[in-house]
Amino acid sequence: MKQIAIVLSTLFLISCGTTERNSENSGDKKEEKRIRLVRKDADKKVEVYIDEQLLTAYIYPGSIKKPVLFPLLTASGKTLTRGFPLDPQPWERVDHPHHVGMWLNHGDTNGLDFWNNSDSIPENRRPHYGTIFHQSIEEIKNGDDFGYLEVSADWERPDGRVILEENTKYYFRGSENVRTIDRITTLTAPDLNVLFKDSKEGMMAIRVNRAMELPGENTIEVLDENMNITEVKVNDGNRSRGHYLNSEGIEGPGVWGQRARWVRLGTDIDGEKAGIIIMDHPDNPNHPTHWHARGYGLFAANPFGSQAYTRGAETFNFFLPVKESVTLKYRVYIYNEAEPDDSLINTEYENFVKMFGDGE
Repeated sequence: MKQIAIVLSTLFLISCGTTERNSENSGDKKEEKRIRLVRKDADKKVEVYIDEQLLTAYIYPGSIKKPVLFPLLTASGKTLTRGFPLDPQPWERVDHPHHVGMWLNHGDTNGLDFWNNSDSIPENRRPHYGTIFHQSIEEIKNGDDFGYLEVSADWERPDGRVILEENTKYYFRGSENVRTIDRITTLTAPDLNVLFKDSKEGMMAIRVNRAMELPGENTIEVLDENMNITEVKVNDGNRSRGHYLNSEGIEGPGVWGQRARWVRLGTDIDGEKAGIIIMDHPDNPNHPTHWHARGYGLFAANPFGSQAYTRGAETFNFFLPVKESVTLKYRVYIYNEAEPDDSLINTEYENFVKMFGDGE
């Protein structure tokens, strides 16, 4: 009997271990849910599927200086993010190698530049840059209403000292023609005071593809069909068809630097309307935020920058005392087929505000 008990106990432990390993690699496999997160530790990523269609992946390779979501896709499978530098595509720009997918960081944090850091920085300049290192996946949940991913990361100085501990919670939702990603990030100063100095380089950002760039006449460098760098006009081939609109009714390049509750960036891809709306929660510092929204494809909300956007009329330096935290809340609304009007966006915005109004 003792031998049987030992065998049964061993089988139980093996079974438990197998279940844990399976959950690490593919989320909850007990039953299939509409929204499914697939963990791939060897590839340093977690893929997110809605109704078997890829929405995005949380990735943390060593080739970039922060974890990001990459790529971002519509419900119909259209990719809205630029591929370069991770997955270069023909006719897209090759500027700003630090612009990858969807990310959050800042250009002047305790004197360090987390925003512009990339492998392109010369060795002698690297002491001026900070890096965000993925630390762990805290929790993954699949579901029919939403999928959930919680991760932790450290904002480090070049000498390895951690100046910020990051906890980020992602909520993924989707319907027939809509996908939403809620990013709730809490930054804690573990043992140093932290100053986010006023800088236009920030903060919750997406680098979009060529179709979402605004039209223009200037000359740019892109990859041609043979993946060689060549110069073309922005309007070459009618490839840049983006259009900005913010919650205050401002359109086009005029949205840059303005305060707004939300900004929509729409386009047309293969005859289908598609776009991204970023929403700034009222609980965020310096709300309504300024928008670092450029015509060339950078689409960002920046609470820790006012001076450059207002030509010196305002300044906003955010001080985080040791042991204290700040939480930043954003919704990214991705649509296809029909472009949402102001009324629909405002309703979605109010739903977002209520959902994350008191804590979470």
